[in-house]
Amino acid sequence: MNDSIVIIPTYNEIENVEKIIRATLSQHKSFHVLIIDDNSPDHTAEKVILLQEEYPGRLFLEKRKEKSGLGTAYVHGFKWALEHQYQFIFEMDADFSHNPNDLEKLYDACHFGGADLAIGSRYKTGVNVVNWPLSRVLMSYFASVYVRIITGMMIHDATAGFVCYKREVLESINLDKIKFVGYAFQIEMKYRTYCNKFEIAEVPIIFTDRTKGVSKMSNSIIIEAVFGVISLRLRQLLRRL
Repeated sequence: MNDSIVIIPTYNEIENVEKIIRATLSQHKSFHVLIIDDNSPDHTAEKVILLQEEYPGRLFLEKRKEKSGLGTAYVHGFKWALEHQYQFIFEMDADFSHNPNDLEKLYDACHFGGADLAIGSRYKTGVNVVNWPLSRVLMSYFASVYVRIITGMMIHDATAGFVCYKREVLESINLDKIKFVGYAFQIEMKYRTYCNKFEIAEVPIIFTDRTKGVSKMSNSIIIEAVFGVISLRLRQLLRRL
């Protein structure tokens, strides 16, 4: 059985989904792909179903009834991947902001390099972001600085959404307690990994903003992240994490 599954949440990604699936499944290292679609009105799921005929046993689809947030989509995917006995479980966006060619770097960091969580980091070696306005680069960069100050995690890219987990990490976390949906979800997963004493490694990548489709970023996601970090730290101090 293949040991690696790439979880890709989708909502209205009809312009990207076929290309990202083909790019992921054409890597030298063999990966499986799990699409978590939130009932996209643009028929993203229907496109995936057609592609499943071409990639039997490698491409999977979980279609949810409504748009419920990135965090809950990944939790759904994590539970599915653990149930199906995958050893290395990846998060990746559908819009090519994460390059599928970098998947093997994250895999190698966990399989050969001793990491329990490998992060595709935009800020490990400076600022490696393409096509973002300066305001968004600064917001993202200083968000990670803020997280380091509050939590003590020495991670350069705490909000990164391109990661690889060993299954032992996800098994150690009570996934039913994960409630955040955006940036805060990514921070919480890393913080729980850190608090559980797992080895975290950052692998430098180049992040390229989407060229097709619409960003899902919103002010509520940013606010959740700002206050969510403080909440996480307080809960950890009170041993209620």
